[in-house]
Amino acid sequence: MTKSFEDYFSELQTDMVSICLEYVDRKADDIYLYCSYEPEAYYFNVFYRINRAFVLKHKINDAVRVVNNAPEYIYDTSRDRQLGLLDIATEDLKKIHEICNAFRREMPTEMKLHYNVEKNSLAADYKYDLIYSNDDELLPDDIFEQWYEAISSQG
Repeated sequence: MTKSFEDYFSELQTDMVSICLEYVDRKADDIYLYCSYEPEAYYFNVFYRINRAFVLKHKINDAVRVVNNAPEYIYDTSRDRQLGLLDIATEDLKKIHEICNAFRREMPTEMKLHYNVEKNSLAADYKYDLIYSNDDELLPDDIFEQWYEAISSQG
C-alpha cells in the first residue's frame, strides 16, 4: 500500500517528538515543540514540563528533584547535545517541507506541537500565514519565547 501525505507528515512529526523525548531520557511530562518555516528560513525549538516546572531545553536540570541534598537525575544539556537535537529536528522540518512540495500541499509557516508523555498523545496547531517575515523586529525566537511564556504562565 502506498503511503499518503498524512502518513509521511505524521512520521516526521513523530520523529521530532522522539528526538525531543530522547533528549530528556524519556523523563518529562510534556514536550512543546515549535517549528517555523518562512521563505528559506527554518526554525525549531522545544521546551518541557518536568516535575510540574516548565523549562527550556538548556534549563531542564532546574526541574530535577533534589533528594538527600543530591539531584535525583542529571540530564546531559551539553552544547553538542542541544545542537544535535536542533539539527535533527530541523532536518525533519526540511523533510516535511519536501513532502508538502511532493504532494503539492501548502507548507505550514508555524507548527506548535504539544506531546503529553503519559497519555502518548500529540496535539498540533498549524498556521499558514507569515508571522515574522513581514516584521522588521520580530524573529522566530521571539515567537517561541512568547509561546513559552504563555504556556508556562498557565501553570
